[in-house]
Amino acid sequence: MSKPKKQTFSKVKAVKANARARIGSPPPERVLPDPKQKAAAHPKHKETLADLLTPNSDE
Repeated sequence: MSKPKKQTFSKVKAVKANARARIGSPPPERVLPDPKQKAAAHPKHKETLADLLTPNSDE
């Protein structure tokens, strides 16, 4: 078995660890809703009577 690699000191990691110890961990990332998916769920115009009466092969 080989020796484990010696860890080098990182200022950034030390500062972040200190901040987490004092304040706590940051809140989890929030996922933003996809605007295209929202637009597809709520169409801009209502279906007309002619569109409703014609037989669709989609459904």
